[in-house]
Amino acid sequence: MLTFITKRIGLALAIAALSVTLLFIIIHLIPGDPARTMLGPKATPELIAEIQARMGLDKTLPHQILIFFGNMLQGDLGMDIFSNRPVATIVFEQLPHTLALIFSAIAWSATLGIFLGCFSAVRRNSLADRLTGILAVSFIAAPAFVIALYSLLLFAVELKWFPAIGAGTPGDIGDIIWHLVLPSFAIGLSWVGYIARLVRASMLEILGEGHVRTARAFGLPEKWITYRYALKLAILPTVTVIGVGMGFLLSAAVFAEIVFSRPGLGKLVIDSISTRNYPVVMGSVLVSTILFVASTTLSDIVNAILDPRIRQAK
Repeated sequence: MLTFITKRIGLALAIAALSVTLLFIIIHLIPGDPARTMLGPKATPELIAEIQARMGLDKTLPHQILIFFGNMLQGDLGMDIFSNRPVATIVFEQLPHTLALIFSAIAWSATLGIFLGCFSAVRRNSLADRLTGILAVSFIAAPAFVIALYSLLLFAVELKWFPAIGAGTPGDIGDIIWHLVLPSFAIGLSWVGYIARLVRASMLEILGEGHVRTARAFGLPEKWITYRYALKLAILPTVTVIGVGMGFLLSAAVFAEIVFSRPGLGKLVIDSISTRNYPVVMGSVLVSTILFVASTTLSDIVNAILDPRIRQAK
């Protein structure tokens, strides 16, 4: 198990380094000079050159990448070109809002999806199974930004059941959770459908395997077989999907943060790109990449713990 974890962590570090390098190159290909944007159209060439030198933009791209990685290993993500505050401070101020949104969406969508998938598999080809399948496909087909807009209009504007904007009063847990309901619903609804269909397919496959038939032959209760043995194996693909889903939820969170005017990494990246604030963009993208790689690595490790065959095959 230790060897498996070591290999996974090493692979995760390599993927993160490659991803950050590619993203660094892509961001620097975006038209616009951050020094000129910061100083305005009336800035002198000498002042622009001074700011470019301070930001390291006068060096070659490979040199900039090496400097960025060197500073990153020391915990330095650079300085915001407008407020002159450390980028790390700005990013980690916004990070808790995005993590709260993502984890709340994962928690409710995975719980409901696993329940619906298991319920559908146990009642295969019944009316309940067909209705569950229709609901699941409908959820999958609904884009996050459309759900966000309509849920805002219906539940916040028309019915006034939930707050329309903001992240709640700092320190008031109840208010923060209340402000999370609509955004987490918007980005998590499609994952209910994915997880429900995945769990159903896995459950049907496992319920037809030999060890399940043997358990039935020994007279074990059907509920015991379903929930103690079959479900434990059926959720293995779900764990992987949830890990990969972290990246998709990060992108979906951008829509929720903009529609509901919530603080977070997504809104920070959009605002920073529009002002060519390279250090903040790079810091935000770096943290998002690390979150995505860490979530997929963690899901692989959890799968290996639940199913020893996985770590033996690696």
